[in-house]
Amino acid sequence: MQMADDRPQTAGTEVWRGKAYPLGATYDGSGTNFALFSEVAERVELCLFDAEGSETRVPLPEVDGFVWHGFLPDVEPGQRYGYRVHGPYDPAAGHRCNPNKLLLDPYAKAIDGFFEWDQSLFSYNFGDPDSRNDDDSAARMPKCVVINPYFDWGVDRPPQHEYADSVIYETHVKGLTYQHPDIPERLRGTYAGIAEPVIIDHLHNLGITAIELMPVHHFANDSTLVDKGLSNYWGYNTIGFFAPDTKYSASATPGGQVQEFKTMVRALHEAGIEVILDVVYNHTAEGNHMGPTICMRGIDNSAYYRLVDDDKRYYMDYTGTGNSLNVGHPHSLQLIMDSLRYWVTEMHVDGFRFDLASTLAREFYDVDRLSAFFELVQQDPIVSQVKLIAEPWDVGPGGYQVGNFPPQWTEWNGKYRDTVRDFWRGEDASLGEFASRLTGSADLYESTARRPVASINFVTAHDGFTLRDLVSYNEKHNEANGEDNNDGESHNRSWNCGAEGPTDDPAVNELRARQQRNFIATLLLSQGVPMLCHGDELGRTQGGNNNGFCQDNEITWIDWEKVDADLLEFAQAVSGLRAEHPIFRRRRFFSGRPVRHRGAEGLPDISWFRPDGSEMNDEDWDAGFGKSIAVYLNGLGISDRDQRGQRITDDSFVLLFNAHHEAIEFTLPPEQFGQEWTPVIDSSTPGGVPSNADTVSCGTSIKVEGRSLIVLIAGSASDD
Repeated sequence: MQMADDRPQTAGTEVWRGKAYPLGATYDGSGTNFALFSEVAERVELCLFDAEGSETRVPLPEVDGFVWHGFLPDVEPGQRYGYRVHGPYDPAAGHRCNPNKLLLDPYAKAIDGFFEWDQSLFSYNFGDPDSRNDDDSAARMPKCVVINPYFDWGVDRPPQHEYADSVIYETHVKGLTYQHPDIPERLRGTYAGIAEPVIIDHLHNLGITAIELMPVHHFANDSTLVDKGLSNYWGYNTIGFFAPDTKYSASATPGGQVQEFKTMVRALHEAGIEVILDVVYNHTAEGNHMGPTICMRGIDNSAYYRLVDDDKRYYMDYTGTGNSLNVGHPHSLQLIMDSLRYWVTEMHVDGFRFDLASTLAREFYDVDRLSAFFELVQQDPIVSQVKLIAEPWDVGPGGYQVGNFPPQWTEWNGKYRDTVRDFWRGEDASLGEFASRLTGSADLYESTARRPVASINFVTAHDGFTLRDLVSYNEKHNEANGEDNNDGESHNRSWNCGAEGPTDDPAVNELRARQQRNFIATLLLSQGVPMLCHGDELGRTQGGNNNGFCQDNEITWIDWEKVDADLLEFAQAVSGLRAEHPIFRRRRFFSGRPVRHRGAEGLPDISWFRPDGSEMNDEDWDAGFGKSIAVYLNGLGISDRDQRGQRITDDSFVLLFNAHHEAIEFTLPPEQFGQEWTPVIDSSTPGGVPSNADTVSCGTSIKVEGRSLIVLIAGSASDD
């Protein structure tokens, strides 16, 4: 067998010494500089590929600070390339260099092609993990692509919506657009498809200020899924932290996905919509010791990955995916920070949601708020200024860290999801906890000087049931995933309303529709930042599958031909109410103390009431459980000012929540809280328009149907 070391370099390739920074392939108009970090490498070969796949190997001539580099004046954008790293292969010592394996550049700005899974991509022979495999992998590997960084951004300006004014829409590039009949067929499922007016108009009408894209960093389809005829639809299997995945590109030109992604961002910014990326810096697609050698493993395994101390053949796994990035190593940290800055400065994104963010906080073994990663983010003048959202848990010990991230971070509030689900399905939920979630989760965030916007509120997300399935299934139905329904969460806090799955029973279907409206209204009217999962406003179903990670098909795509028009109308109405009234977008927690403001002396900024109209007292709260409660929001007690320093005031509201199965008569607050109230939202009606919108006097009663809510508005706020 011919070894990689034995293959001669093709003559005639000119290479200069180049520079050690920046890492990656950098085209400057006169040629391309290549730079790759490896502390263990003994020699690094740059591999250039022509259109037919023929390979030219160019040894990088210089190394400074463990960065191997060279400048090739003849290399232009569109050039496909990879690396071969010569160095120690000693798994027991944590080293896995093998020059027979073509490696992706961790800093590649674009990647072309797909992994063709066979034994050559692995450094051992199947069935014998302790062996060494020296088959050449180049023919089975995708290739990195040199890009032209120039793009005409015009006058692109980030919308920079404040958190308090934000409504986030978690979505998937393909799932959102692939079945939309008004998008040109060649653009469906692509970045360009999201930029289509029909999608932007839908987001606008729904009041969305930011889309949160599920992973678009280039990722690998797991070989185990491919063998089953499935694929990694969600994309949480990253192998290129700088490269937008080509699978979502309409462009046939290698590297064209970069320009297409930028065009999408520019179009969304023009519409006032921010772009947040769901990013996976906690692990890579190389998996555990049985995984392939396709990138960092073959470049410098012990620098990029956390290894088991007493046997470095194995990987620390806080993610459940086989490996964890070594955030304690300066070059791994540099990779993450360079990637984040690149997406902000070059791709113009507006923020990031960090998958399993607790892993990034593990300095050694425990989760540490003051880890090096967070310190770097804190002092970085670019990354610290965009939206930073943590998924505040991982699968390791002590990984559930809701409420414990640093002050500039916001968090997916899993406690909000659980509490709101329990309340509306009629569990004996704590009214105190429901009240806390509704008002921004002060119990989680206020003690660390954070504000309500630290809480990213959600009822559903990509991981779990859709909203319609949440009210249609008691049990998960993941048979299509090929794991005998053993995958996915079994405790979903869901309720099928009396029948499992689709039914012709009109009473069950009416109740399901009402429950969906309850969840959407609660979410959009809670303090904090609401996040909708795409298609929930349309009645999207996954047929009870709560783990659609491997279903790149009709199970997970939005079916735009089956839209629940009433639910969409309702969601638009409640979102519009939120946007119009700052009382639902407070920047500070409620105090419960009397407000000192003309026209409101003596009234607190918030008050809670029992259905009989009397204020909740300590005994009521201590009783712990209940299914009905009312809350008064004082529009003159916002205690915040606009950018011109003017005090913000609003109308006052009363919200009546009834999670009981029977209708309840609520007595409105006494006259000092407001003389008259007008219903504006009633979740018991299909579009949310109250069946009786007549003004109701203070102290009188109003019927709230079982499992529904009513929102009432008082008179106009006084001017300051």
